[in-house]
Amino acid sequence: MSEIEIRRSPADLASAENPAPAGHNHGPPLDDEHRPEWGHGGIGNYFYWKAAHRAAWKNPSPGIVAFRIKKAERLGLTYEEYTLEILERGRHLQIEDVERIAEIKQARAGRNRS
Repeated sequence: MSEIEIRRSPADLASAENPAPAGHNHGPPLDDEHRPEWGHGGIGNYFYWKAAHRAAWKNPSPGIVAFRIKKAERLGLTYEEYTLEILERGRHLQIEDVERIAEIKQARAGRNRS
C-alpha cells in the first residue's frame, strides 16, 4: 500500500517560530474593536461641537487677521493665544490685562516643557 499523505491546514502550521500561518498576508488583525471618532461614550453633542469649532476657527478676513497679529505682538502673545482668548472670554485683551497675559505666558511655558 502507498503512504497516505496528510494535509495540514494553514492554521496548524502556526508556531512560535512562525506566528502567522501560511497564507497570512501579515495585515492588521481583524478582531480589533473599531473606536469611533467621538470615543466609546455616547455621541452626545459631538457633531454640534465639531461644527462650532470649525466655525470659530474659520479664516477671518485679512484685515481682522492683521489686526489680531499686531495686537498679539504688542502684548507678547502668539496669534493663536490671542484669538483663543477672544473666543473663550469674548473680549480683546488690553495692555492693562497684565495678570491675564502673564497667565497665558505661564501656560505656554508649561506646554513647551511637556
